[in-house]
Amino acid sequence: MRKVPELSLLSFVEGTNQDKNKFIDDLFNGFKEYGFIILVDHIVDDSVIKKSYEVVQKFFELPTEVKMQFVSEAGGGQRGYTPFGVEHAKNTNMPDLKEFWHVGREVPKDHAFKKFYPQNIWPGQVIPDFKDALSKLFHSLDQTSIAILEALGVALDVPPGFFKNMIEEGNSILRPLHYPPLKNINSQNAVRSAAHEDINLITILVGATSSGLELLDKDQKWLPVKTKEGQLIVDTGDMMSRLTNDVLPATTHRVVNPDDQNSSRYSMPFFVHPNPETVLECLPSCIGQGSKYPPINSHEFLMQRLEEIGLMK
Repeated sequence: MRKVPELSLLSFVEGTNQDKNKFIDDLFNGFKEYGFIILVDHIVDDSVIKKSYEVVQKFFELPTEVKMQFVSEAGGGQRGYTPFGVEHAKNTNMPDLKEFWHVGREVPKDHAFKKFYPQNIWPGQVIPDFKDALSKLFHSLDQTSIAILEALGVALDVPPGFFKNMIEEGNSILRPLHYPPLKNINSQNAVRSAAHEDINLITILVGATSSGLELLDKDQKWLPVKTKEGQLIVDTGDMMSRLTNDVLPATTHRVVNPDDQNSSRYSMPFFVHPNPETVLECLPSCIGQGSKYPPINSHEFLMQRLEEIGLMK
């Protein structure tokens, strides 16, 4: 039976050199074999996760006309609310059965990256503690991503601080998602999230409130990704695939429809992006017989992909 590997992040953060080396090897092999790993422990406080789910659920339960007040004018769904049925997977026009919210990085007005980062939107007038809860979660997952990529950097033989410098002021996004009950929705030929690969370097997924996540395994069969409460799922995206010449693949995954048509599903992925000036080019340790992909600016790559999934026009 194939099963996504389960790892202890605390063994890397707090463990002995032997613990750290084992985590590095297991992380690299897990990403190489599956594109996914599960963290059974980590540095995100459980109270931060619970509070975030609490405010997110409150928001998505609001009437549609109230939620629509928080759609960003910046375009691309980069901040604030994106309504149900807007986003679709690459190479399909059938919208996913979901709605979501985006929280992004905030930088000072005179920062070089400010032109790339729209102002966050906060529904403070309807949910006063929304900003505080999701800002804390964003920060915690941001710190978690640094630890994961520091370990991965050792396996990929890059200089110390390589990934940390790449993502420290990166265009990372926290996306609280709501997959509503399907009882009053025409879900024929549509799923909660159609088969796709993530755009970014890695994604850290806070354990969802119900099952449904599946990855496409090497035998071309769908493998359920199951977690327990408090665990985190981490997968590699297209940007990591380009950097590593597909040594670490961007694994196709989906969220299937539930048997219970009355059930909602909430999840909170954190998409870890480099800063907008990063050039994505093959790492020396992965070049093998030659790079499969030409260098590309990470912001240009992101804009291309957002257009392909219906968020940019």
